[in-house]
Amino acid sequence: MAQIFPAWTNRLPLMVIAVLLIIASSVAGFFWYYGSPRYTDVGYRPKQPQPYSHKLHAGDLGIDCRYCHSDVEKSPNANIPPTQTCMNCHTLIKADSDKLLAVRSSWANKTPLEWVRVHELPDYAYFDHSVHLSAGVGCVSCHGNVAEMEEVTQMEPLSMSWCLDCHRNPEPNLRPADQITNMTWVPSEEDKIKAHQMMLTKKIDPPVDCSGCHR
Repeated sequence: MAQIFPAWTNRLPLMVIAVLLIIASSVAGFFWYYGSPRYTDVGYRPKQPQPYSHKLHAGDLGIDCRYCHSDVEKSPNANIPPTQTCMNCHTLIKADSDKLLAVRSSWANKTPLEWVRVHELPDYAYFDHSVHLSAGVGCVSCHGNVAEMEEVTQMEPLSMSWCLDCHRNPEPNLRPADQITNMTWVPSEEDKIKAHQMMLTKKIDPPVDCSGCHR
């Protein structure tokens, strides 16, 4: 009796399964990459109500991060500076500059500048700036070198896996207290030894269980 279907059709189920696996893995890979914070969040640079150059202020002029973000060592949140902080300098420096119209308007009308937060974690994730700084984690570890940025841009994904990588091995991100806001500090071999000693002395043991960040 003649065969109804050619011999190659015996391989058809395997071919269909192989094609479906390729499609499924491609779709998963697409969303794994293009749907991840490393792709969707890194590079985020919102338009601000007032142009402000961190490169000029923190970089060229060497103003410490804590002058503007004054609560960062004692509060869970790094406060956005009020207009008063800007006017501490700009009542005298470039007081008539057109580039500062929004600042002067905010000051005159007693209305806050509505700065757009660049680094913002979801509400279900708890993060305490003061704890991290007191442990010895520098600003640059999470925010990148803002002293080189004309406009602040998100440089790290701030994802759960990214945070856990540091919590499992925080030692490379630890530095002396007087270097917390130094964007260009590079640890020496002696500093690396001190970081290990700091881990032991301060009993630094970041949580890796769910309750550490989801409370």
